[in-house]
Amino acid sequence: MNIQIIKKNDISLRLLIEDTNAAFMNTLRRIVTSEVPSMAIDDVVIIENSSTLQDDFLAHRVGLVPLKTDLDTYNLPEDCTCKSEFGCNLCRVSLALEAETEDHTITVYSSHFKSENPVVVPVSDRIPIAKLAPSQKIRLEAYARLGKGKDHARWQPVSMCAYKYLPIVIVNTKLCDLCGDCIKICPKNILTKAGDKIEIRNVLDCTLCQDCIDACKKNPKALEVSWNENSFIFEIESTGVLTPERILKGALSILEGKLKEFLDQLVVK
Repeated sequence: MNIQIIKKNDISLRLLIEDTNAAFMNTLRRIVTSEVPSMAIDDVVIIENSSTLQDDFLAHRVGLVPLKTDLDTYNLPEDCTCKSEFGCNLCRVSLALEAETEDHTITVYSSHFKSENPVVVPVSDRIPIAKLAPSQKIRLEAYARLGKGKDHARWQPVSMCAYKYLPIVIVNTKLCDLCGDCIKICPKNILTKAGDKIEIRNVLDCTLCQDCIDACKKNPKALEVSWNENSFIFEIESTGVLTPERILKGALSILEGKLKEFLDQLVVK
């Protein structure tokens, strides 16, 4: 397997993965979305709430605030040695929120959270939670723990994880009459006119929609759009709870563990 980094920043990672198959890519995608743990608020104790939001609505919004995750310090509740339903400092983080207004309207943001661990905090300070009118108040305690996306979407570490075949676009210069219809219709603008021919640029952005082929009036068509069944474009977009590299490494580690468990069961039987 050959892997090349196409694009990388703090929240997204785009890879070209060659010499593999769709089964492996889909397995990796499913583990990323369902198995890689992240931290999220699971329990909320409403101490005081005089806002217009009902307690259950407020708790729901608080639970969906993504939190930066420290996988090296905390355990999954089912793996923690405390074996307590209330958790301990190795499997649970406490956050408090208190906001009050006297004579004006304010917006309560995620920045109002005070965490007992400065590492486990909201990924952004500007996530709106509620609005308070004059003389209204919110006071609550929230408890975050590690969980998996297969249990609830709030534990998914990614906002997007997808793959596609490596596109192959070929223009037959002998058949092409430079009408430009394929250029106009291409949603990703990968076709452009250069002198007396149609050139292909940024072919990796091709979505394989084949609209350009439908637009071509030639018979046979002057374009051919296909894909390499052994090469893929794989893209991860993190919610900010973990870096894309950490998410991918975690997914591969989980996959390795599942394969080892499978092989061990084969040997035993």
